[in-house]
Amino acid sequence: MPLDVVDLRDFYARPLGEIARRILRGKLRARWPATSGLRVLGVGFASPYLGVFRGEAERLLALYPAQQGVIAWPPEPPHAAALVEADMWPLPDAAVDRVIAIHVLETSDSAADVLREAWRCLAPGGRLIVVAPNRRGAWAQSDATPFGHGRPFSRSQLTDLLREALFTPEGWDEALFMPPVERGLMLRSAFAFERFGARLWAPFAGVHLVEATKQVMRPLPARSTRRVKMAPALSPAPVGVPAPAP
Repeated sequence: MPLDVVDLRDFYARPLGEIARRILRGKLRARWPATSGLRVLGVGFASPYLGVFRGEAERLLALYPAQQGVIAWPPEPPHAAALVEADMWPLPDAAVDRVIAIHVLETSDSAADVLREAWRCLAPGGRLIVVAPNRRGAWAQSDATPFGHGRPFSRSQLTDLLREALFTPEGWDEALFMPPVERGLMLRSAFAFERFGARLWAPFAGVHLVEATKQVMRPLPARSTRRVKMAPALSPAPVGVPAPAP
């Protein structure tokens, strides 16, 4: 079941949530270093991450699933947030250039439908970043954070979901290697955990980040060429030898 928007807001107001936000914002910025003139959409609870693109993107929008609730974003008007059905967005086809999906797939009734709606709203060649809990990570095992609620994913599961929704996964990152423990020493060592964790225990990261590109046409499997066997030619019977019975 989705977390309430108040619980998500409160998590990001805590020191552990602030560390997670800083780490993930850095990963997102590294993936999309320039968004000038682009239309960027966040779905789920993406408002803590959209701010990194403010003042640069042509337009920023935040869509909140109906079961989660909505808060005003940005805090000062004009607001750019809306409450929507997770798999039905009030946008025309090809309306945006970039989509960030976070805190949505793992708690959605149908993650595939959410991705199909993202495909519809993305322009041709548009890009999507999904942030989802890693089923092998410690963050997915702890309900003290939003990443411990709902269904976590493996890499192969995310890859299958994206391909079924006509996305091509192109780049992977892992993040949140520190234990989800809100203690002073752990919080101070968070960025050291990120540096060493990526080298030593990457399969056990807290979350996956996968960037994917919208496919305009579904690839068709190659058709195997069938060889037709020709019946052997019958040679005429020698003179004086009766032909075989049919």
